[in-house]
Amino acid sequence: MGDTEHNAPRTEASDGRLAGIVLAGGRSRRMGQDKAALDWDGEPMLARIVRVAAGRCEPILVVATEESSAYQGLFGTGGPEAQWITDEEPGAGPLGGLVAGLSAAAAGGAELAFVCATDMPLISAELIDELLTGVTPSAQAVIAHDNQRDHPMAGIYRTDAAGVIADVVATGERRMTAALDALTTYRISVSEPDWLVNVNAPEDLHRLRV
Repeated sequence: MGDTEHNAPRTEASDGRLAGIVLAGGRSRRMGQDKAALDWDGEPMLARIVRVAAGRCEPILVVATEESSAYQGLFGTGGPEAQWITDEEPGAGPLGGLVAGLSAAAAGGAELAFVCATDMPLISAELIDELLTGVTPSAQAVIAHDNQRDHPMAGIYRTDAAGVIADVVATGERRMTAALDALTTYRISVSEPDWLVNVNAPEDLHRLRV
């Protein structure tokens, strides 16, 4: 069902509210410490991402289980101003977090949600603007593409797609690309690939700071 085109039809987004969902439940094994709490220009990386997304999105939902490093390290500490969603299915990976976030956004009345990961410190409001140009009535997901690969963790999803993705998770699937295949998905070739850079290991962080 996924659309393999790299460019979606350019139309105006719907008038529905755009929520923001930050997936922060990862274990940060390669980094060796919680990525959400890493300092980025004087604030935790997660706080920066929440602040940038808040320029276009309301509400902002951070998805992380209560057992996660992000929740234990930042919740209730004066960290990012966001609503924490902690009921993602254990062991379901980012797909489980996506289901939890989209379900919560839908319950709050949002039709669309911008979704990103906690380890993308260079995202900007302009990235969200470009993704919104691809929103059509038929699109269930509009994701960023950098002329090399898809970035499902930088996209706008219809919140009512949560059920479809939950069905994918129920099969035991954990790949984000499996969700894209199950949805009507459009790709947007973004104008600035650096927006999509993620930080997985200490050397990634060093490279971005030099």
